[in-house]
Amino acid sequence: MEWYQQLSELVREAINLRQTEIESMDDQALRGLLQETLADHTEHIPESLSAERVVQQMLDDLIGLGPLEPLLRDSSISEIMVNRYDQVYVERDGQLFLSECKFINEEAVRRIVERIVSRVGRRVDESVPMADARLACGARVNVIIPPLALKGASLTIRKFSQQILAADDLYKRGSCSQQLADFLKIAVLAPLNIVVSGGTGTGKTTLLNVLANWIPAGERVVTIEDSAELRLTHGNLVSLEARPPNQENTGAISIRQLVINALRMRPDRIVVGECRGGESLDMLQAMNTGHAGSLTTLHANTPRDALRRLEVMVMMSGMELPLLAIRQQVSSAIDLVVQLKRLGDGRRVIERVTEVQGLEGDVLRLADIFARSGDEPVASSTGEMPAFLDQLRGQQREATLQILQPLAEALHDG
Repeated sequence: MEWYQQLSELVREAINLRQTEIESMDDQALRGLLQETLADHTEHIPESLSAERVVQQMLDDLIGLGPLEPLLRDSSISEIMVNRYDQVYVERDGQLFLSECKFINEEAVRRIVERIVSRVGRRVDESVPMADARLACGARVNVIIPPLALKGASLTIRKFSQQILAADDLYKRGSCSQQLADFLKIAVLAPLNIVVSGGTGTGKTTLLNVLANWIPAGERVVTIEDSAELRLTHGNLVSLEARPPNQENTGAISIRQLVINALRMRPDRIVVGECRGGESLDMLQAMNTGHAGSLTTLHANTPRDALRRLEVMVMMSGMELPLLAIRQQVSSAIDLVVQLKRLGDGRRVIERVTEVQGLEGDVLRLADIFARSGDEPVASSTGEMPAFLDQLRGQQREATLQILQPLAEALHDG
């Protein structure tokens, strides 16, 4: 597209002559300026293309993410993966496809990378070749560049639905049954401490968002994330985000520091986007000291693996605790583990819901309340009655009693 490169240079020169600060202009003002400038250079535009289409492409290049912008606007695409400048894959309906999108060269990718990270106050260079960021639309971005990325800069963009999902969306999409959605709502209202577990791309953050939006309006919620992704509608909400080190390699604020600080903010519930390290100990202690109903996610393939990984992360906190003491903390803090799985057809389902029922000797006792087996479309009741139902009856919580009795009967029948 030699004509486009020539036209781009002419437009940039014209804008520079006017001493116009592109980054400070809004989209409408910049679009008007481009239309005015292109009117003087229509001879460079092929007859097969409309001036409006060229203006949009230049807008994407000047203030957007260049050739990635059409993919971002496509609501059917959930993930964009730039392997190198001339190879871009997308995920649509859980399946991966090679896109026709390409960058002109490696330098064009690096310009987009710099634009993304600079807007959130972060940086990427040879000394810091990896970064996490987010776009204005809420999409999560991971960037890695040479020398770590051998074939050139690589971007992974995880898009999130602009629609805030509710319970009926879960079972309409085939992720779970209505009975299971009602059960999870009761668990949040109870309040129980819940861990959402699953592999990459299984929908952990999406489900966490649904669960957190069930927290009653009268409670104060503090969310803590490495990169802000949750979209809660709660009124009494404080959202915290970790901070990486600056260019002097100082000033970093970790998830663990934010969890510790959150305990001083009078929260009723603490929602941690993902537990990855030593903050797991502080999260468990918060759950055990008056912050019932807290929520978090972590990477694991089964509920038992999730709790084992939680034990390992507690050991990463630097506190020299015996394994039995850690398991006692886990058994008294965690009530439910919700395990997610992505199926071969791209559908994301709740694979099982497991209750932590204490310790037998030094082994955690787990019971599957819902489980999916074989080719079943969704998880169904195992017939195991959760221990917390009797506790709820004793509390006489009006919000839960309305759906508790029919659900308890359905679970018993299952």
